[in-house]
Amino acid sequence: MKVIGLTGNIGCGKSTVAGMLREHGVVTVDADAVAREIRHNDADARAAIIRRFGTYDAAELAKVVFSDAAALNDLERVLHPLVRGQVRSRLAELHTASVDAACVEAIKLIESPLAAECDQVWVVHCDEADAVRRLAASRGMDETISRARMASQGSQVEKMAAADVIIDGSAPMEEMRGQVEKAYRTLMGSAS
Repeated sequence: MKVIGLTGNIGCGKSTVAGMLREHGVVTVDADAVAREIRHNDADARAAIIRRFGTYDAAELAKVVFSDAAALNDLERVLHPLVRGQVRSRLAELHTASVDAACVEAIKLIESPLAAECDQVWVVHCDEADAVRRLAASRGMDETISRARMASQGSQVEKMAAADVIIDGSAPMEEMRGQVEKAYRTLMGSAS
């Protein structure tokens, strides 16, 4: 089974690329979705988050952690080991099920040991102004909040330096689709 590690900052188009990969039968594992499941279903994680932050409500946590780097690190120390464990378990299940390709979608993939477990790391990058516009349209975020979230997710330049494949998330949709399809065919050994 081939494993694609898919990353990029908020608003750059990771979810769009993941959707394009699903059209090719790639099974995606979204680390953010896994973190939400853990936050709601793991009693020990929930207790640790409540002890530190007084809440485990996503909106309340976001207000704190995206304006305070130390708070974000505290939340990541609780969640990230559990998320990595769940992602690895899901990948093992997919491997057992003889899935041809899987994708791990994670904003902080480059900073994680999971990056080394992927056959390729794909980074979706875009112009910050495009990301701000997208976040305003899709999530109702104002520019200050959007830029704070992007800043908490690390440098796009550093992510691109670690990439095997770079997808231009500012490109027109069909051009982006062409980039995804070419990279996928190459990974799977059927480049044409």
